[in-house]
Amino acid sequence: MEDKILEFIRKIIYQVTGKSTLTYDTDFVQDLGLNSLDIMNVVGAFEEYFDVEIPNRDVWQMRQVKDVIAYMEKNGITEV
Repeated sequence: MEDKILEFIRKIIYQVTGKSTLTYDTDFVQDLGLNSLDIMNVVGAFEEYFDVEIPNRDVWQMRQVKDVIAYMEKNGITEV
C-alpha cells in the first residue's frame, strides 16, 4: 500500500513542481527546494483530490514523504 501512496505523492509533486525524484526520506524543503507557496499548492492538490481539509498546523509537521504517508494512514486516507 505504501508504494502506491508513494507513487501518488510523486505524481502530485511532479504536477505541481515538475520535480520527480522522491523517496520515503525526501525532505520537501531541503531536498526538493520547495518554498511555502509550492507546499501550499501541493497541499491544495491533496485536499482537492481527497475532498478533505488539512489544517495548517498539520501541514508544517509533514517535512518528508514518509510524514505525509503516516498522516494519510493515521487519518484513514488509504485509497489513492
